[in-house]
Amino acid sequence: MPQVETQVTFRTRFEAAAARNHSLLCVGLDPDPAKIPAGVSVRDFLMGIIEATSDTVACYKPNIAFFEPWLGEGIDLLHEIVAAVPNDVPVILDAKRGDIGNTSEAYARAVFDAMGAHAVTLNPYLGHDGIEPFLKYADRHSFLLCRTSNAGAKDVQDLQVEGHPLYEHIAYLANQWNTRGNVGLVVGATYPSEAARIREICPDLLFLMPGVGAQDGDLEAAVRAGMDANGAGIMVNASRGVLYAGASGDPGCAPGGWADASREAAITLRDQINAARAR
Repeated sequence: MPQVETQVTFRTRFEAAAARNHSLLCVGLDPDPAKIPAGVSVRDFLMGIIEATSDTVACYKPNIAFFEPWLGEGIDLLHEIVAAVPNDVPVILDAKRGDIGNTSEAYARAVFDAMGAHAVTLNPYLGHDGIEPFLKYADRHSFLLCRTSNAGAKDVQDLQVEGHPLYEHIAYLANQWNTRGNVGLVVGATYPSEAARIREICPDLLFLMPGVGAQDGDLEAAVRAGMDANGAGIMVNASRGVLYAGASGDPGCAPGGWADASREAAITLRDQINAARAR
């Protein structure tokens, strides 16, 4: 009987990387030239981070905002960085897109066809027709902003909709829109109790969880609240804590030592996530 080829989706790619690297860590690739070691180009810095950490992560998440200030040159660099990630490690483009239908169609082509990202973050404020052009890419994933990690999230996301907070309403909508199995949610590590409630509503969706490290999210509480029944289903994102672990300009550090320090930071965080899962 002929073998039926299984489609390689973001989820299958992520789950394979998570199993292979024993990791639920997502490293954000957000270059800040002021924090990069002197004499190292942004390109070489990011390439070095990828080379040093690719066997410790489940995915990478470049934020397009850190590349757009350089306009064409920056977007070209972003494209090069996405292409440099090993093919078996998925890439989430943090772009927070979301607009009316034809504009979203153009955004979706840019993110998935031109940039080659495996997933994207989206703002669901415009409703389903603003999201659907991305969801048509059945092998890619769309992470909807649900309960974001910033302090001001409550200004809008706690507003009551039919007796429950808006972020819960987004979670219910995500289940409805997940007809192709490619919808996920952005759920901040800074709000573990809310994350636990969202997991109750969405037991099977993938969660992208920013807010660990610089935003002081409680790692253990976030992992325990967000993980699914199998002790997985989450991508715990860290950016600055990994990227700049060794970029302080220590004169005693060997050339390239910043990459080794980033690797050690990634390994430490990966192991902390796994320890929290096991408790």
